[in-house]
Amino acid sequence: MSSVENAGRAASRDAGEITNSESNGSGDSRLATTSARVYEELRTAILAGVFPPDSRLTEADLTSRFAVSRGTLRSVLARLVQEGYLVSEANRGARTRSFSVEEAIEILDTRELLESALAARAAERATDEDIADLTNLVELMAEANRTGGREEYAGLIRRFHERIRQAARQATLTRYVGQLMYPLVLRQYRPIDSSHPRPESLAEQQAILSAIITHNASAAEAAMRHHVSAAGRALQIGVGDVDDRPQH
Repeated sequence: MSSVENAGRAASRDAGEITNSESNGSGDSRLATTSARVYEELRTAILAGVFPPDSRLTEADLTSRFAVSRGTLRSVLARLVQEGYLVSEANRGARTRSFSVEEAIEILDTRELLESALAARAAERATDEDIADLTNLVELMAEANRTGGREEYAGLIRRFHERIRQAARQATLTRYVGQLMYPLVLRQYRPIDSSHPRPESLAEQQAILSAIITHNASAAEAAMRHHVSAAGRALQIGVGDVDDRPQH
């Protein structure tokens, strides 16, 4: 049995995180807070590409990086394995996920379906405040695109999509999108020499916005589907593999 799979037992034995005098009340709260902090920081680092796909994570490095005990770290690793961010290996600890072509295409297809459905809901339910926020984000995107602010532009796209999900007011679909491993697929398959953002990206965001402003659900769904599909085709998955994807 791997150290990750023994996480629950190891965490309960860990005397470094919680003393006898703290075994109730504040000690439990402190342990939970530490675990939550390390979980968020490690998950964010994985999604940001700090650890490349298929990288082995060592307890020694992680306990030093996050200033946490082995017991708490193991419970965090076990949670990330359960959620699909890591893979557990017997007697080897954990490593970051890598995705086969088939897995990557399945994730891209799922994202296309979910994001387009959320765009349609946003078109139906967006308030004046939602539309004002979305319009402002697209205007900021246009400025970042004009001045060459690539990282700023990428961040604005993420905020735009997040704001669309908020406007959709569909918690179940939003939760499913959050569970996708799309950021990891993106980092694994995006060509190093690719143009980012894509030249067509801004026009795609503007088309989505226009459909939401006019409360045209079918147009918003189609515009989002086109955008997500185009983003998927830009990844280095293989022309033949992408062409073989199911048509929606």
